[in-house]
Amino acid sequence: MPISTSIVPSEPMPHEALILGGSYAGLSAAQQLVRARRRVLVIDDGKPRNRFAARAHGFLSQDGRPGAEIAAAARAQVAAYPTAAFRMAEAVEVERIDGGFSVVFADGTRTTGRRLLLSHGVEDVLPDIPGVKERWGRTALHCPWCHGYEIGGGSIGVLGRGDHAVQYAATVAEWGQVTLFMGLEVGLSPEDAHLLYRRGVTIETTPIERLEGDAPTLTGARLADGRFVALKALFVGAQIQVGNPFAERLGCEMTDTPMGRVIKVDGMQQTTQPGVFAAGDLARAASNITLATSDGMIAGHALFRSLVEEETQRAA
Repeated sequence: MPISTSIVPSEPMPHEALILGGSYAGLSAAQQLVRARRRVLVIDDGKPRNRFAARAHGFLSQDGRPGAEIAAAARAQVAAYPTAAFRMAEAVEVERIDGGFSVVFADGTRTTGRRLLLSHGVEDVLPDIPGVKERWGRTALHCPWCHGYEIGGGSIGVLGRGDHAVQYAATVAEWGQVTLFMGLEVGLSPEDAHLLYRRGVTIETTPIERLEGDAPTLTGARLADGRFVALKALFVGAQIQVGNPFAERLGCEMTDTPMGRVIKVDGMQQTTQPGVFAAGDLARAASNITLATSDGMIAGHALFRSLVEEETQRAA
């Protein structure tokens, strides 16, 4: 994919990179850029996707530490560089302008920068089942690699449909005795049925009516026919949606995944629009802190190279 070659305006913009989203991917990219002494503004609304979880797991050297603490430490490290700037605010509009991009905030003010990194994450679209929302991130969960060990075994539910649900349940079975709630209308291929049997997964076709227990604790699921299935936790194959329309309004292509639509990027985290990069959960189906941090680093390097290439061409 070609790097942007837009003309640098005669008056320098206040920022060389605008980063929308100050969590793991955004901060990782920012760290690379400020270490190259580039002027970076990190814009964040203070609502990270993992704010519902008490602790983060599976992140090397940070296992069991609250996600907010990890992000705060990373923010402080980036802020120590003189070319780093932060703004805690809600961005409401992003547009391409001559030589770069403009971001408009909820209070009507705006700022500009030569490059744009979208790293504001996604929203989990939870099933409309009473009891899921108030347990989300505690006993109603998304990632078995992040939370499976802490359940400590026992009866675990998996809620989902389609091929993804079968693989999801087969994976979760590593951490407990799994019941897969698939719904009345869903059928299984012989191969899928055999896989679930080999993994010790029980298949339940009666829909869940509600979750029970003193939230966020979960004691089990009440089914539509009145039966009660005891559960310590329920893994939900929630769909995701990009939290705002910035990428599509800028003309970035999207791509469909089993978990929902995400921004299409190349191997260097560049979108299909010149000068626009994307990293983290909004640009990949599989998500965790390690992957978001890695994507952010790659995006930061690629964004830096695009700036250098533009400056070199302008000086020629």
